[in-house]
Amino acid sequence: MNDPVLVINCGSSSIKYALVPDAFHQPRLSGLAERLGSEDARLTGIDGQGRPFSRPLHGARHADAMAEILEGLEGQHPVAVGHRVVHGGERFTRATRIDAAVKRAIEATVAMAPLHNPANLEGMAATQALFPDLPQVAVFDTAFHQTLPPRAYRYALPDTLYRRHGIRRYGFHGSSHAYVSARVGALSERRHGGWLIAHLGNGCSTCAVWQGASVDTSMGLTPLEGLVMGTRSGDVDPGLHAHLARQLGWSLERIDTLLNKESGLLGLSGLSNDMRRLHQAAAEHHAGAELAIEVFCYRLAKSLAGLTCALPRLDGIVFTGGIGENDSDVRARVVEQLRHFSLRVDARANADAVGGREGRIDSGEHGRAPELWVIPTDEEGRIAEETRQLLKEEAVPHEPK
Repeated sequence: MNDPVLVINCGSSSIKYALVPDAFHQPRLSGLAERLGSEDARLTGIDGQGRPFSRPLHGARHADAMAEILEGLEGQHPVAVGHRVVHGGERFTRATRIDAAVKRAIEATVAMAPLHNPANLEGMAATQALFPDLPQVAVFDTAFHQTLPPRAYRYALPDTLYRRHGIRRYGFHGSSHAYVSARVGALSERRHGGWLIAHLGNGCSTCAVWQGASVDTSMGLTPLEGLVMGTRSGDVDPGLHAHLARQLGWSLERIDTLLNKESGLLGLSGLSNDMRRLHQAAAEHHAGAELAIEVFCYRLAKSLAGLTCALPRLDGIVFTGGIGENDSDVRARVVEQLRHFSLRVDARANADAVGGREGRIDSGEHGRAPELWVIPTDEEGRIAEETRQLLKEEAVPHEPK
């Protein structure tokens, strides 16, 4: 394997990792340590020969799980470690070598990503303890969206809240949107024009990309804003917080839990946050499941339509993420609600675009009509690429000023 980069995506109770080789076609050792801190903790993944594995971790925490991951690298030594960091505020516009100052800056944004940034920092500490001599690089979800213009990132709030406290729209899923927009630019004859990206999984966001740069996106100050998601509400009336506090006596913490963990597909259906299960239930005429799917698709189509305002022209829409890559029904429903953009799905191509298949799903019958693509995302690959690029730049000697 040529100069692999170890990519770490550390959550509050999980560590997702991948050993990404320099050559794209080579097999990738990867895995997920989940339910950390419980007796049900387990490590599952794919070894260097492409074979699945699964083994218990018996109450392991992050440091223990990282040690287990290290042992499972099969003697392959990474040249660097790339960390996914959810929130970088306004300071970080690109991948950055991790040092004490960078850690302090990440800590300063914890209030805006309380579920993610503390876990990211814990992952850094565990990894640096195990790999003290390796370069450690932070790649920020928010960095790709630092090209948003003020009209897209400012809230209509008093200026002092932005100037003093950084209250603005930041956007997330940056590694995914960056990878997918670059990939469609390489695949399509329209290159790096105007594209809408729909990243759809348990977390969902849309992004308008013009000539390779993010110009607007659906998520905002936090990953709660925007689309209906697995357990997140997406957009709600800002007055909801005050209403629930007055009428039900709910605390801010209770309302935050409601919006982040009890809403979205789960809240609407009363059944599940898993779109696959909702499709099964909807086929049996479960009213909640039917409503959840309908609201999810409508709000997604509405977001995509709105984001066209950010683009000089619309060259196409790309679906990615677990739902975007595998749910042909959701894609068809969304495109049907965007027919006034001359979008048409090819039913056979759409049905075939599942299980990691990449390609166009539009009928192509209207000449210059926008294209429709399904492109599996590769966030780990993008993080590894940005990590390598930073190290290459650091290795180039600079002329003294």
